[in-house]
Amino acid sequence: MPPGVTPCGVAGNEAFACQGPSIHRYAQCAWECKKPSTAFHRQGSIMRSYSTAACLVLVCALVVLCSQALFADEPSNSPRLFAPGVISGAADDMSPAFTPDGNTVFFSRGNDSGSVILESHREKGEWSRPVIASFSGTWNDLEPAMAPDGSFLVFASNRPADHGTKPIDGNFDGKAFPALGGNLWRVDRQGAGWGTPKRLPDAINADTGTFSPSVAADGSIYFMRPAKSNGRFALYRSQYRDGSYQAATPMSVGDATTEDVDPAIAPDESFIVYSSNHPDRHDHKRLQIAFRQNGNWGIPIDLGNEVNEEGSNIESRLGSDHSTLYFSTNTVPPASFPRPPGQADRSLAQMQVWADGRENIWYVTLKPWLDSHRK
Repeated sequence: MPPGVTPCGVAGNEAFACQGPSIHRYAQCAWECKKPSTAFHRQGSIMRSYSTAACLVLVCALVVLCSQALFADEPSNSPRLFAPGVISGAADDMSPAFTPDGNTVFFSRGNDSGSVILESHREKGEWSRPVIASFSGTWNDLEPAMAPDGSFLVFASNRPADHGTKPIDGNFDGKAFPALGGNLWRVDRQGAGWGTPKRLPDAINADTGTFSPSVAADGSIYFMRPAKSNGRFALYRSQYRDGSYQAATPMSVGDATTEDVDPAIAPDESFIVYSSNHPDRHDHKRLQIAFRQNGNWGIPIDLGNEVNEEGSNIESRLGSDHSTLYFSTNTVPPASFPRPPGQADRSLAQMQVWADGRENIWYVTLKPWLDSHRK
């Protein structure tokens, strides 16, 4: 999702770093918290900085508070919080893009002032303190997407197309967003580092509301931009052929009543996960999966209430195993009163680490849906 837009309306290898025991979704714990089944929706833009060091101290203290008694009655496929206090924190953290080996992740971190792309490495089973990626930091960069072979990365940015000094303006959802427009840029892997980002052609960047890329194995790019018919975001695909991107065409998912955003395409383009809602109904976005057969997309399947809560449910990405879904939502654990002894301290510590109503990254396996489709 672009800045300023209200998002109304077994796990991959990457997930196993920085985690303690799997615990009950209501536990006020740190390294790996199950997603609460009741949540609140925060109205506002999708972007708050925080002190990483302070968060890590709190996270470590919280681990001690976890109890083995909390294992009872766990749901079978409840989403889990990804690396709380390190990658999922008190800012808006979204759009994880993993290298093929699952040991490096790029993701967006932002607040109401802007966003940068960060990089973290898994070292000795733990994710390292994120640092700003070499190609980010000057402009409002967000939503990285890795090519399945790791050879390049595509991201959205407000950097000027002519390499000037003025960021591009955006116009989407019927509103103007000065200096917060979006075009897609590609940066190629060069040895152990990265090259200079290059703007993708107008076949993709037809306007300044182009966001949320996803890359297929053949280089084709899926993304979102406003539809000319109603100004709502819709999903598009640009075929990569003979070294160039073809004119983008709209995907045949959703309809005139829906807004469809944040595609996550399987490398072989056999399925896609994305978020959808009906703006006229003022409903929340919900994650859906659609399968392609004989060149046509099937009817989208809602991922259900276990995954979709009354939060934002946006920024879907696939892990390096291509069967784990990562997404962002602003849900927080439910509260009940009177609080039991010690609950206030645990809740306060959790708020200061991640549970503040901002976007956090969660993950869940897609195997139930993939296996069902193969039957």
